[in-house]
Amino acid sequence: MYKDILVHIPTERPMRAVIDGSISLAASLNAHVDAVAVGYVASTAAYVMEGGAAVAAVFEMERERAVERAEAALAVFRTEAANADISSTCHPLGAIPADAATSLGEMARLHDLSVVLQPDPEQVTFDNDIPREILFQAGGPVLFLPYTFRGTFKAKRIGICWDGSRVAARALRDAATFLARAEQIVILAINEPDTAAGDVSASNLARHLGRRGLSTRTVSLTAARADIQPTILSLAADENLDLLVMGGYGHSRLQERFLGGVTRAMLEAMTIPTLMSH
Repeated sequence: MYKDILVHIPTERPMRAVIDGSISLAASLNAHVDAVAVGYVASTAAYVMEGGAAVAAVFEMERERAVERAEAALAVFRTEAANADISSTCHPLGAIPADAATSLGEMARLHDLSVVLQPDPEQVTFDNDIPREILFQAGGPVLFLPYTFRGTFKAKRIGICWDGSRVAARALRDAATFLARAEQIVILAINEPDTAAGDVSASNLARHLGRRGLSTRTVSLTAARADIQPTILSLAADENLDLLVMGGYGHSRLQERFLGGVTRAMLEAMTIPTLMSH
């Protein structure tokens, strides 16, 4: 059960989607929410040379202004959380982007679920980078909300993107709370003969979920690699799904984050809330 939720409130992008989604989710689960917003300090302001007391003072002033921006973003969340009568705590941060990513990644490891906003490819902002960093660093489930999301979060009809991989299995386990409360579960098997045959087939997955008392239906399709993501979203629309569950593919190297093709495409063109685990 998700009882302890972390939500990243952007300071450089519209925040309504993630506020609406996280608060309505917390209300439905009677969960506590830790809301974090980051006012970003330019990386160049972080370098303080020996004897650079004046530079240090400038950096501290920049950090204080950054915290004020974070506080302003959190004020909106705080009001909505109070109106919804949910338990919440706000955490304003002022930091350079790299330090902010590390801090939020560490915080996410202690929470049952992290809620973030889908990156917007049309905007150049550090608020686009933080959600991806949380996915790589959290060690747990991350719920991405489309920036077009409005209203109340629900997960009555859930689609499981299944390819038999480790990350897909991790996402499946991490979605147990949502699956247990779902009215309908659809297993989406794309190119199953190539990806999830044998012991990890969709039919075996359905049988194991049945032992938990979960009734499922399987939809199997074939698609070229470049068409997998649009095929998933097309199926989601046809099935009127509220939530997708999928593995977050990618790897970390030299502090750079590389997303797998389907994961990257999904984050760029997400149409419904998607729970990912890496």
